[in-house]
Amino acid sequence: MRFRVLTVALAAVLAGCSLGGGGDDQGERKVVLVTHDSFAMGEDVLAAFTRETGITIDVRKVGDAGALTNQLVLTKGNPIGDVAYGVDTTFASRALDEDVFTPYEVKADGPADYQLDDTNRLTAVDLGDVCLNVDPAALAAKGVPEPAGYADLAKPEYRDLLVVEDPATSSPGLAFLLGTIAEFGEDGWQDHWRALKANGVQVVSGWEEAYTQAFSGSSGKGPRPIVVSYASSPAAEVAEDGTPRTKAVLDTCFRQVEYAGVLNGAKNSDDARKVMDFLLSEQFQSQVPDQMYVYPTRKGVALPEAWQKAAPLPTAPAELPAEEIQQNRERWISEWRGIVQG
Repeated sequence: MRFRVLTVALAAVLAGCSLGGGGDDQGERKVVLVTHDSFAMGEDVLAAFTRETGITIDVRKVGDAGALTNQLVLTKGNPIGDVAYGVDTTFASRALDEDVFTPYEVKADGPADYQLDDTNRLTAVDLGDVCLNVDPAALAAKGVPEPAGYADLAKPEYRDLLVVEDPATSSPGLAFLLGTIAEFGEDGWQDHWRALKANGVQVVSGWEEAYTQAFSGSSGKGPRPIVVSYASSPAAEVAEDGTPRTKAVLDTCFRQVEYAGVLNGAKNSDDARKVMDFLLSEQFQSQVPDQMYVYPTRKGVALPEAWQKAAPLPTAPAELPAEEIQQNRERWISEWRGIVQG
């Protein structure tokens, strides 16, 4: 996951001692929230939850979405937390197959639209659609039109203009690969990547390098005007007059949903359920765009004003069934490596 974020200092929020429920030897009620490195939330929001419930949320980051899922699977006999947040579309099926989570239904309007099955083991918390982002001014300076879709990227005029992330090491890189598979099918995606390689695509290890160093539309002012990022990224590139300096190509979006769930065998399962309710509360969901540059799943939560123009939620993103991703993910990555890095 991994997502474009604002840098927010995260710290454990101190709560007054409270007896009852789960907690440590001193009676403090604490829920360990295991998450990815891109998780961010204002201390004031976490502190308000503590005041209202007496529960401290102890945030522990363990890498990207893939690393998070691996840790949850490897430690499922002795879970490393009470709640996990950040298992995404590309890894959710594995977590479910490994029985990492226990059922809990959060009563909120919206998350059910993205549920994976009827067990209520994972609840959708946010959306972070992965799309091409472009720097219109840089393209115009080169006399090149903005690409309308995946196929355009293989045309000669886009040679040496695209930077992507490695799907073996990057969540958006994997999502973009899945988007090309959804677009061209099993019989066509390999040829598309062969064409991209021949057209000078640059591959880097992760989003940070791709967006902040190679992409011309970010603060890094890199040499490449087309990058794989998020539909929400243009909201971070708004000029003083309110005009977005970059654009997402909405016909190249792949839907990436992030889920949370109570871990099977959690020590503080009762309070963990209260944290799950909090993650889908209006208070938490309203902060998701500004804190983590992703879209809330709860209906009725307004996006920031700047997002209305710069980062509207894609209406028809590509998707693949979670089971299909689980069954083919490693093979697809291996085939991609053979084509692009071979």
